[in-house]
Amino acid sequence: MTGLFEERERGYEAKWAHDEETLFKIQVRRNELLGRWAAGELGLSAAAAADYVKAVIDAGVAAKGADPVVEKIRDDFAAGKIPLAEQALSRKAEEFFTAASREAIKRDRLL
Repeated sequence: MTGLFEERERGYEAKWAHDEETLFKIQVRRNELLGRWAAGELGLSAAAAADYVKAVIDAGVAAKGADPVVEKIRDDFAAGKIPLAEQALSRKAEEFFTAASREAIKRDRLL
């Protein structure tokens, strides 16, 4: 009987690890999409946009806070004196999270 419980526990741990990895990938993809959108709004060249997207992704991985990516983009828009409504940024973040989630679901179905 103990073997059954241990097997079940390993199964839950594997599912938790898979779910955490999937959520991380979704967040990174959301940050990439949000970075591309912000680079376009900031009027960056293609090369500068690629660097900006990388910086946005890095901010999401390395920084702490409620949502360091949203904070970075908000600060970058303010520095560039580009008006940005907080609600518009939040909507974009949600939109891109949804898109990244759908991509992850499709990818999992193909595996």
